[in-house]
Formats: sequence, C-alpha cells, structure tokens
Amino acid sequence: MQNNFVSKASATINAPMAKVWQALTDPKMVKEWLFGTDMHVSNWEVGGEITYTGQWEGKSYQDKGKIVEIVPEQKLVSTYWSSFSGLPDAPENYQKVTYQLSQDGDGTKIEITQEGSKTEEQAKHSEGNWRQVLGSMKKILEK
Repeated sequence: MQNNFVSKASATINAPMAKVWQALTDPKMVKEWLFGTDMHVSNWEVGGEITYTGQWEGKSYQDKGKIVEIVPEQKLVSTYWSSFSGLPDAPENYQKVTYQLSQDGDGTKIEITQEGSKTEEQAKHSEGNWRQVLGSMKKILEK
C-alpha cells in the first residue's frame, strides 16, 4: 500500500500513567517537551480539534488534526497534518498518530505510532523526532 510508511518510538518513563497523560494533554507541559510548540485543543472528545503552532528554524507553522479516539490515561489517537509537509490541507494528506500508555513496573511505557508517511525517508525522519521528544518528556517527568 502506497503512502503508508509507519514510524514508531517508545520509552519507559519513571512516572505514573496519570503524570505521563498530563504531559500529553496539558498545553503548558506539551510546550516543554515538543520543541516549544503551543498546543490548542477545542475539547478532549472525539472530533475535537487540535492545533500546534510555533516557530521551527525561523519559520512559523500551524499543524493540526482531530481527535479520533481518547481513553483517558491510556490512549490518544488523532489525525495530523503538517504545514511543513508541502501538501495541501486535504483529508488524504493527514496522518494518524497514536499515543499508547501502559504500566511498566513502577513506571509508564509510552508508545507513539505515526501512520501515513508518503516515503520511507519521511517515516524515518518522524521516528527520529519522536525519539527526541520522548527523551525530552522523560527528562522533564523524571526530574
């Protein structure tokens, strides 16, 4: 199937699931681990819109998506379109991002899966970014 390269990254964070969930859903915390991005959410329900705005290498961006599935403290699935993709803001250009949390001993395992990259190169780039942000999240939550 064309246009469906997948990126995956995971980390075990020495923090309770509730704290990791808060890091995913609290805009102040998201800004700390996601490259200084401002996250805006219309509501935390299926169909709720999420936008991500900020500056990257001197360029402004506005990325966006909608919540597809939400199970508090366990799973968040959203669509995702990046203004940097060079692709029009059209349904076929949205990807799907899944954040899955699970108990891992005293800590929390977080797995991120991004589906729908157009090329293997894009998928590898996204995977590298996810590894970087998980490292930042881990550092912040384990302080």
